[in-house]
Amino acid sequence: MRRKRQQLSEDESIGILQQATAGTLSLLGDNGYPYALPISYVYAEGKLYFHSALEGHKVDAIRNCDKASFCVIAQDEIHPKKYTTCYRSVIAFGRIHIIEDENEKLATARLLGNRYNPNDEESLQKELEHGFARMLMIRFDIEHLTGKEAIELVKQHQE
Repeated sequence: MRRKRQQLSEDESIGILQQATAGTLSLLGDNGYPYALPISYVYAEGKLYFHSALEGHKVDAIRNCDKASFCVIAQDEIHPKKYTTCYRSVIAFGRIHIIEDENEKLATARLLGNRYNPNDEESLQKELEHGFARMLMIRFDIEHLTGKEAIELVKQHQE
C-alpha cells in the first residue's frame, strides 16, 4: 500500500469483514473481462463463504479461474465542502472454490444461515431441507488482506 498511514491493521480489517453483510466479489469473466458482483457472505476463521445457484456466470467464472478479490466498504461519508469522502474499506485477495464435500457444504450453509437469521434453527432447517440440493457453497481462502481509511479519519485518531 502506497499510503502506509492510512492502512488499517489486520484486526481492524477482519473486524470490518465480521461486521459487514455484503461486498463485491470480483472474478475473471468471459473473454478476460472482469466480472464484479454484489454478494452476501459470512467471514469465519480467515475464509469467506458465499452461496449460489448451481449454475450461472459466477459459477462458470469460478470454475475457469480460482483467483478472486472481494471488497467491502464499511464507511463512505461524503464531505462536499472539502471535496472528499471519509471511507474505510477492505480488499481480500485469494483463491475461490466450490465446496464439493457435503459435510463442509452443510456446515458453511449453516454458518451463512445463522449469520442472516440468528437463533432460528427451525427456519434454517426447513430452508436447508427445501433448497440444499439446489445450492452451491463457495469458499474464498484469503491469501492477502488490506484495509484502508481516509486520511481525515487517520487524523481524527491522532487528535
